Amino acid sequence: MNALMLAMLAAGYGLTAASAPDAAPTATENAMSTQDRHTARVAGADAALEASFEYAEGAPLKVTYRLRNEGKAPLMAFDRGNRHAVLTKKLTQGDVAAPTFSQEDADLTLSHRALPLSKPHPIVPPTPLASRVEPGATLEDAFEFAMDTDVPVDRVRWCLGVVPFADDFKALKPEPNKPEVWLGSLSHAESQQLLCTPWFDLATSSFES
Repeated sequence: MNALMLAMLAAGYGLTAASAPDAAPTATENAMSTQDRHTARVAGADAALEASFEYAEGAPLKVTYRLRNEGKAPLMAFDRGNRHAVLTKKLTQGDVAAPTFSQEDADLTLSHRALPLSKPHPIVPPTPLASRVEPGATLEDAFEFAMDTDVPVDRVRWCLGVVPFADDFKALKPEPNKPEVWLGSLSHAESQQLLCTPWFDLATSSFES
């Protein structure tokens, strides 16, 4: 594993590096069902994710996504960062957070997911913040990522962590003109389902089949 994982700093302090998704216990990558050059569709348990990547050399990677809840219970998506980042003014509550990232050789994985508690434990843990998607509803949003890593990147993918709604989620007072955000718990790092796109080749600006 390449040492670019500035990793567990992010878990405690709201930065943008984190351990790779395969380090998250019980998280599962889901197979892509259909795709075109710039868009991938990922089918999960009671969830369908569509992500479109746009990239030009020297510019940030632009990701737009649509998450549809295909189940009968509300679905929580961990795309709003963590409480520590909000309290330290590194993130405005309600905004899509910068993704965490990890790199192995020339492969870069971006993630929006609940993070496990790092060791040593930070004073303020990275308690995850989530969007709530009602049954049959769709969450739509976007983010950008500057591809200025220390090691050149050939391929990139993105993973989104989701879990069914549970009683341990707490609705936070919304910020003006911002969407509702829910406070989760650190235990969701183990129970979340990861919806991961296939690899996106930067040279051809297309998803791999």
